[in-house]
Amino acid sequence: MGVLSGVRVLDLTNVLSGPFCTLHLALLGAEVVKIENPKAGDLARVLGNVPKYNKMLMGTSFLAQNANKKSMTLNLKAAEGKEIFRKLVATADVVVENFRPDVMARLGLGYPVLAGINPRLVYCGISGFGQTGPDAGKPAYDQIIQGLSGAMDVNGDERLHPLRSGFPVCDTVGGLNAAFAILAALYHRERTGEGQMIDVALLDSIMPLMGWVAANLLVGGQDPVPLGNDNFTAAPSGTFETQDGHINIAANKQEQWEALTEVVGAAHLKTDSRFRERDERKRNRRALTPLLEEKLKEKPTAHWVEALNARDVPSGDILPLRRALEQPQVRHREALRTVRVDDEIGDVRLFGLTARLSRTPGAITSPPPRLGAHTEEVLAGLGYGPSDVAGLRQEGIV
Repeated sequence: MGVLSGVRVLDLTNVLSGPFCTLHLALLGAEVVKIENPKAGDLARVLGNVPKYNKMLMGTSFLAQNANKKSMTLNLKAAEGKEIFRKLVATADVVVENFRPDVMARLGLGYPVLAGINPRLVYCGISGFGQTGPDAGKPAYDQIIQGLSGAMDVNGDERLHPLRSGFPVCDTVGGLNAAFAILAALYHRERTGEGQMIDVALLDSIMPLMGWVAANLLVGGQDPVPLGNDNFTAAPSGTFETQDGHINIAANKQEQWEALTEVVGAAHLKTDSRFRERDERKRNRRALTPLLEEKLKEKPTAHWVEALNARDVPSGDILPLRRALEQPQVRHREALRTVRVDDEIGDVRLFGLTARLSRTPGAITSPPPRLGAHTEEVLAGLGYGPSDVAGLRQEGIV
């Protein structure tokens, strides 16, 4: 039994932030009913690098975020579609949407209306800027939020700055923030019986992740300096050249710095006035890096990783994604699971729940669904028979 078994989630979300939120609820055992428009469903169904899957409305972007969910189609602009949704709300514990803030209200399905139907309902609205404020009505994608949040300002170096993260970090963090808040609201409801509204903004969600960088500015008055692969908190801490590539080294403590000099055969640097103390090393990192790389280039990365880790100096190879996904530690942790979608698509590998719960472990129990695959099942639970569903299909309601 999953920790959220018995919890029903109505998922109105699209693309990434919302689906990433509801994926985690589904992996924890919640029944997630993904409600999609009857014409094409979630936009992610046509996003991905396999055109065949996009045409099947099963794009790789959709496959990645929608295991364990049921899909039903419903036209929320039609009066009968709204009525069906209101009936579903009466049976639900959670509603999640990531429309612009005014959309649900204009549909006549805003939180006050739904709470009137089901006072125990936990309603989560995910948006770029939140439900209120001067920017609330603006459209927002991940890259827009990366720029407005300052995240692009802290990436890159003097040659390439500003620089976006290579994956949609704001969307995914926003989704995790929403899932976290929903769990907290469900816990509150268990104690009080009260549902509530949750307002999650992608802009709000990403900025606290820059807490250390922001603290240097908010408390210390220092604007971020783009350092590329170097760690601003310590030196030597970053990426360095070796004989056959690169290595990440994080000698963040004084004893790690001293051990590093001994391992690479440059113990004399410990007493160099430019490098003796932490803050001195940070100020003189441009002088220090080539001195270390002169030694590191004498041997391959694998040698240095083993030698440095043996002395408790954190270090590691820098892997291409293909190798990263196949490394022994990732396999041991079973972060990726093989799931059979159907006979046409076959087996795919998807990320499961990466938090390991000893009593109620999360699991992938069903593949990402075809569009509308569970429409009849969900409607049957509301008392609609086959002839009723056929009529709804004919009218474009489902």
